[in-house]
This record gives sequence, C-alpha cells and structure tokens, in this order.
Amino acid sequence: MNPIFGHPSYVLRRQVFALTGKFRFYDPMDNLVMFSEQKMFRLREDIRVYSDETKQAEVLMIKARQILDFSAAYDVIDSASGQKIGVLRRKGWSSLLRDEWEVLDAQDQPLGALFEDSMSLALLRRLLLGSFLPQNYDLTVGGVRVVVLRQRFNLFRYELDLDLRENISRQLDPRLAIAAAILLAALARKQTS
Repeated sequence: MNPIFGHPSYVLRRQVFALTGKFRFYDPMDNLVMFSEQKMFRLREDIRVYSDETKQAEVLMIKARQILDFSAAYDVIDSASGQKIGVLRRKGWSSLLRDEWEVLDAQDQPLGALFEDSMSLALLRRLLLGSFLPQNYDLTVGGVRVVVLRQRFNLFRYELDLDLRENISRQLDPRLAIAAAILLAALARKQTS
C-alpha cells in the first residue's frame, strides 16, 4: 500500500467559496499528501485522488454506481492495482434526520457503519443552525469505533479532522476512511451551495 495512506491522522481542507470542489489532505506535520478535485455538472460521481496537485500520480478512485441515487453506493478502488477496496453506501431515508452510511468490504459484505455523532445535534444542524454547527462522525467496524471524523468551524473553508489512531489492528483499510471523508466534504459542499 502507498505510504501516503499510513498516517495516523489527516486534515481535509476545502475552500467554501470555490467554483469546484478541491480537496486537500494534510498529514500531521501539515504537509500536503493528497489532492482531489470534484468535477462540476457530473451526473455520476467519479472522484479521483492524487498524491499532489500536479495530478501526475493517481492513488484512489471513488465511483458512484448509479446516476442520481438517493441511497448512493460508491466503489472505492485502488488506482495502482485497479482492485476494489470496499464500498460506502448512504442510507437514504435514515440520512434525512442523521447521516448514516454502510461500509462494505470488497465483496459487498457488511463491514461497518459511518454515522453522524448524535441524533439531537443532527436535528439541530438541519433545523436551526445549518453550517454553523460542525458535523462529527464515527466510523465503526463490528460496533467498535475505529475512525473519528470531526469538522472544525471555519467561515472560509471546510476542515475535517480524520483520526485513525483507534484503528490499531487495522480493522479498516485507511483508504475507505479517506474516501468517506471526501464524500462527506462533497455532500457538505452540495448542501451549502
């Protein structure tokens, strides 16, 4: 596996007022380690992740299975090998009140869950405070939290801390966590545009 996926934590940053979604991942020393740019006006999401902004070395693909699907499923693929790593599938109706995702392995078997931290805070975010109350997520495998995603409040850019330190025995491939962070940031961008 590419060493850029071996960090214990990352910060994902996206400019709030940019025309396209540019996602930058920084390691704990604040070095840029990954870059992605979401194309505008795409019916089927096809997000590519690169090792830097030159886009010379593609490291990860995130591809929607269908066009405009309420319960969208996204295949996460290693770009070097072309091998599917797993799937992130949004739970459509459940996500209206509180964001919920299923995490599936490469054979589409249930592996874990990704969900917004609390129902009451999720409702406050949707009904009252909108983007002024940061979203927080837990990613679990077998009911045990292995990844924490915490949004920082910032008026000018979206920032999401991705903490993999609880993934000690590598129950979850870190590339799935990185793909989840990009999808959450892309959805947050659509909700605020």
